[in-house]
Amino acid sequence: MDAPVIVLVISFVVLLALNVPVAFCMGISTVLAFLAMGDLPAFVAVAHKIATGIDSFALLAIPFFILSGQLMGQGGIARRLIDFANTLVGRFRGGLAFVNVVTCMFFGAISGSATAAVSSVGGFMIPLMNKMGYDRDFNASVTITAATTGLLIPPSNVMIVYSLATGGAVSIAAIFMAGFLPGVLVGLGLILVSAVISVRHSYGKGETFAFREGVTRFLRAVPALLLVFIVIGGILLGWFTPTEASAVAVLYAFFLAVVIYREVKIKDLPRILLQCGITTSVVFLLIGTSMAMSWVLASENVPQDISAYLVGLTDNKVVLLLLINAILLAVGTFMDMTPAILIFTPIFLPIAERLGLHPLHFGIIMIMNLCIGLCTPPVGTCLFLGCGIAETTVTRVLRHIVPFFVAMIVSLLICTFVPQLSMWIPDLFGFVR
Repeated sequence: MDAPVIVLVISFVVLLALNVPVAFCMGISTVLAFLAMGDLPAFVAVAHKIATGIDSFALLAIPFFILSGQLMGQGGIARRLIDFANTLVGRFRGGLAFVNVVTCMFFGAISGSATAAVSSVGGFMIPLMNKMGYDRDFNASVTITAATTGLLIPPSNVMIVYSLATGGAVSIAAIFMAGFLPGVLVGLGLILVSAVISVRHSYGKGETFAFREGVTRFLRAVPALLLVFIVIGGILLGWFTPTEASAVAVLYAFFLAVVIYREVKIKDLPRILLQCGITTSVVFLLIGTSMAMSWVLASENVPQDISAYLVGLTDNKVVLLLLINAILLAVGTFMDMTPAILIFTPIFLPIAERLGLHPLHFGIIMIMNLCIGLCTPPVGTCLFLGCGIAETTVTRVLRHIVPFFVAMIVSLLICTFVPQLSMWIPDLFGFVR
């Protein structure tokens, strides 16, 4: 291993252990690696790589989807989706747990953010489930894991990042389509685990609704649900590109939150725009520093070396796929999704392609692995946020969340070894070539 790579890895790990924010870990370690290379002015080179790393038209979709998600999150959408989900699955034993999962799937798909789903859905559902006799730590576990389904069901910002990391080999529209069935599979797995636990502990007797009430709740939720159909349908029909679709999503979310539901006031917009700007700046700093670090790794042939090493260990496809999944699961526990995708896609995608995996299929495998990392310490954004909302501790929740982890890992393995789940819809719409 060359000196620049050694400097990069050691400095990154040390800074991460010192609890330095991930973006600064990557930026500082990349500067040190450039200094070790010695043939470029380090600060100028890193600044250039950060600037060119975010110079992409496709990335404009990210701030627009963030803004549309925040408008939806503060526009009363979650409550209407909860009411609609309650009419669908609330009648069964443990019905509120099912409602929680289904609402997170709906809301995550609309907002494209797992943390937004935890905050908006969990902020309402966890206290309600506590009141109805469900265990507090069980309630937090359901919300934390279910929130990640929104990163698989489009539109999703991490899918845009994956498209960028492949260098255009995978289109945003194609990866959007590939995530539908895996996202639904994860949701069904979580519902199954919730059902078993609810029956065992006699949680929730279920709630029935008159047909008219069910229709009313559906009609209230339709405007919110239409966002997904407008965005995805417009892309499939060729009305607009994914980036243009994100702008359409903002206009629609604004109209819905301000004009139709009237839960976002004009005076609230500066605060929402400021929060969107802060979130966007964090995401783009992560992307920029990740691209700079990726350039150093690529220039030192690290992806090729790792690929050759792993392939040299065994020629068994199943063993290699399990090994890649294990590494990505480990990565997800200590690294945010955005830099993890940008750094590890160039490393593992060539191996996956040598094994006969389509880049779309591998993208879904990678995202599913990293979604699990959002629910695990020490980084676990969804885990810590969910524990805060539920007013409980990470230690207590971890004892209850294990069955949900098992469901997510089983779903991951099914998607890994049954590529049709990821490839069927993109192939149906002609995105597979």
